[in-house]
Amino acid sequence: MDRTAMGEFLRARREALRPEDLGLRPGARRRTAGLRREEVAQAAAMSTDYYTRLEQARGPQPSPQMLSALARALRLSVDERDYLYRLAGHAVPDRLGRADHVAPSLQRVFARLSDTPALVISHLGETLLQNELAAALLGDHVGARGWERFEAWRWFVRPETERAKYPADDRDRQSRAIVAGLRAAVGVLGPASTAGELAAELEGRSAEFAELWQRQEVAQRFVDHKVLIHPELGEIEVDCQVLFTEDRAQALLVLTPEPRSEAEEKIRVLGVLGTQRFTTT
Repeated sequence: MDRTAMGEFLRARREALRPEDLGLRPGARRRTAGLRREEVAQAAAMSTDYYTRLEQARGPQPSPQMLSALARALRLSVDERDYLYRLAGHAVPDRLGRADHVAPSLQRVFARLSDTPALVISHLGETLLQNELAAALLGDHVGARGWERFEAWRWFVRPETERAKYPADDRDRQSRAIVAGLRAAVGVLGPASTAGELAAELEGRSAEFAELWQRQEVAQRFVDHKVLIHPELGEIEVDCQVLFTEDRAQALLVLTPEPRSEAEEKIRVLGVLGTQRFTTT
């Protein structure tokens, strides 16, 4: 671990950012260039003291999880993230495996979205980022562990909870789309990848998945218009805009209701409710 080089790198990247890059307001006159240390620490979900010690070359070796959080908070490119891992004395993450590192280009757009549901997903259906409205509408999946990280696993292994978000007449289409998307990922990453392992696990757990997998359908697609079901607010019609990274490994999904519609009012109410329910049991 090269503490001095890592501290200098962290400081330089912090000073190169502005509050707007993290969706923060600039506020009053700032004494320091770029972000404050406490702002980076908050974005990375760590204490300010811990981050300060890293910058001052006094801290312990950060874990890969800490480095991943720092890379997201500092909006590092993949090359910059890999450099940070090397400075910290860790192996560089597999670029084709888990897509924990969110592309800075998507993060910048995502940070400005607060009044409509928005989320960033990987090519394997992992939820990497989601705002409060998306969590309230679709469930909070950021930080899920094991196979639960993947939408395909939740859809076919826990259908009683995952499928309740969609109308009954749209679930067959969604099943086919999920399987076709996973097959596309296996085609890119190979059968020995996480995508291939996920497909093999699902073939053994779900007869429905196994039948759809045999159809050999391949596609990366999102419908332009969909109906989602909230347990208290009922059906909410939204348009789905998708922004991909250049390699199509990640996508930013923005769900927008029609202006002045009933759905828009429901989204507004959802912002007040958050993940709470109208009723308690």
